[in-house]
Amino acid sequence: MARIFCIANQKGGVGKTTTTVNLAAGLALVGQRVLVVDLDPQGNATMGSGVDKRQLTLSVYDVLLESAGIEEAKSRSEKGGYDILGANRELAGAEVELVELERRNERLRTAIKPVADLYDFVLIDCPPSLSLLTLNGLCSAHGVIVPMQCEYFALEGLSDLVNTIKQVHANLNKDLQIIGLLRVMFDPRITLQQQVSDQLKAHFGDKVFNSVIPRNVRLAEAPSYGQPGVVFDPQSKGAQAFIEFAREMVERVQAVAV
Repeated sequence: MARIFCIANQKGGVGKTTTTVNLAAGLALVGQRVLVVDLDPQGNATMGSGVDKRQLTLSVYDVLLESAGIEEAKSRSEKGGYDILGANRELAGAEVELVELERRNERLRTAIKPVADLYDFVLIDCPPSLSLLTLNGLCSAHGVIVPMQCEYFALEGLSDLVNTIKQVHANLNKDLQIIGLLRVMFDPRITLQQQVSDQLKAHFGDKVFNSVIPRNVRLAEAPSYGQPGVVFDPQSKGAQAFIEFAREMVERVQAVAV
C-alpha cells in the first residue's frame, strides 16, 4: 500500500516542485515504485519530468472531475523512472468547477485508492496557496513534507502552514501529520541561514530531516532539459543530497511502519 505525501508550503518559490521531482527520481533509483501527482496548474512538475503538458490528452483535471481514472490518465517519466499524473492550464478551471460538486475535498483521495497497491510512494506537488486543489492533496495524504529556505519570512509562512495542517487534521483527515521539514537552497556560508536552521532543529527536533539540499546550479538547469536533477547530473552536490534524502524517506517510512 502506497504511502501518500504532500509536498506543500504556502510560500511560493521555495522549491516544492524541485523537491517533488527529485525525491521521486531518487526514490526510483533506490528501488521504489513512485507516482507523482501534479496539482499545480502551472504544470512544472509535469514538464520537469519530461512530459509535455501541452500534449496531454488526459490529466489530473479529468481525474478530479471523475471523467477518467489515474490508470488511464497517468504518463511515464522515462528519464525519472516514475509515473506522473500530469497537469496543465485546464486545472485552473477545476477550482471553479469543484466548488459546486459533492465530496469536493475528497476527489483525489477517491481516485488514488484503486491504484494505491501499485506504488510504494505517491508524491503530490501542491500549488503555493490554500486552495481546493491543495485541500484535495492534504485530504489524500498520510503526511506533509515541507521544503523551506532558512530565511526569516520562511519561518513566518511555516506557522501558517502548521495551523492549516492542524485544521485539516481536526476536521477532514485524521491521518495527516507533518512528516518533516526539508532545508532547501541551503548555503552554510550565510550566518542567518545557519541560525534559522538551528532554530528549526531546536523547535521541531527530529521533524527536521537530516538531509540538507544545497543551493545548486545543476538542479536549477535540469527542468529546461525535461529531467530531474538527480538524472541530469547524478554527481552534482544537489543530486547526491536528494538521493540521500530519498534513502532517509524510505528509512522513516519503514520505521513508522514498524
